[in-house]
Amino acid sequence: MSENLVSRTGETITSEDETQLLDAVRRWLDRDVSDKVLAMEHADEYPHEMVEQMKELGLFGATIGQEYGGLGLPASTYAKIVTAVSEVWMSLSGIFNSHLIMSAAVERFGTEDQRRKFLPRFAAGEIRGGLALTEPNCGTDLQAIRMRAVRDGDDYVINGTKTWISNGIEGSCYALLVKTDPEAQPRHRGMSLFIAEKGPGFTVSRKLEKLGYKGIDSAELIFDDYRIPADCLIGGEEGRGFHHAVGGLELGRINVAARGVGIANAALREATAYSQVRETMGKPICQHQAIQLKLGDMATRCEAARLLVESAARAYDKGERCDMEAGMAKLFASEAALENSTECMRIHGGYGYSKEFHVERYYRDAPLMCIGEGTNEMQRIIIARQLIERNPV
Repeated sequence: MSENLVSRTGETITSEDETQLLDAVRRWLDRDVSDKVLAMEHADEYPHEMVEQMKELGLFGATIGQEYGGLGLPASTYAKIVTAVSEVWMSLSGIFNSHLIMSAAVERFGTEDQRRKFLPRFAAGEIRGGLALTEPNCGTDLQAIRMRAVRDGDDYVINGTKTWISNGIEGSCYALLVKTDPEAQPRHRGMSLFIAEKGPGFTVSRKLEKLGYKGIDSAELIFDDYRIPADCLIGGEEGRGFHHAVGGLELGRINVAARGVGIANAALREATAYSQVRETMGKPICQHQAIQLKLGDMATRCEAARLLVESAARAYDKGERCDMEAGMAKLFASEAALENSTECMRIHGGYGYSKEFHVERYYRDAPLMCIGEGTNEMQRIIIARQLIERNPV
């Protein structure tokens, strides 16, 4: 019997639709991605051809409403796609996830004119980009940003620097968080979010080299008297930017959690297979109790992480506040990815340390999940605060 899956915006897909879409994504990964990952990873090469294929699959419009040309997928289906992609090459998921957080900010909080102008082009991948929040002296504490936007007639003039911006080089449009009133108290009331397309005064200063997360470009962006029309202020009202940005991070944390599940699954798969062919002391190492203990813990982490992601995605789809659920999923799944990738490397021994295999890549990619979209230390604080708020004495 078919089950209907409902997105946050009220659109419905059937479980059969979900299965067909996931099958199409997995066929693409098997056919066009898996054999190319190692070479592109080591070269830190941007996957232009794969991006075009993701456009054809509709991934740049995965969570954008059908009214605006997107697939209108619920977060529960989207998370499964992210997990499947991350099992093969986690970097690919970052190319469309940051883009979709920007899109969600416009769809949820933008004016109807802004939705009509941008969302169809976002969904088609004609315009791609991401979320520009982080600054050299500001990460998790978003209220500490310094980038300033000053009203000048029908425009705003923006000055400042953003850093660690995914899709910063290959993208062309960003949800840009700025201060429109630096004196406001509390600080978040002085923040606004703009739809900022590249143009005069907006330059990419450099590509940032990373331990892992190769292929996708992370960059520093410089704004020097960058002029932007006032009608690019999301929602048309100053002082709402912090709320808009944090709202988008709910979906972002579900995505990061789903990536963690993908890495954890991949590590478990590689470890399980290798343990059956590698022999020591006259038998496969999977028959040694020390290895069995590792595999048992790895499998349990995968399943627990998957269930937490599903719970967070369901809450998001219902339109409920889900910072606690998304925080739990992100915290546990990212740590599961880190622990599983480490155990996978140890099970593989010297081969796990070799760049000829995928294992060392999981080990390099996993730590990012514990940092991105808010550190795990911050997730614990968010969870605790929500726990107290929801359970008053």
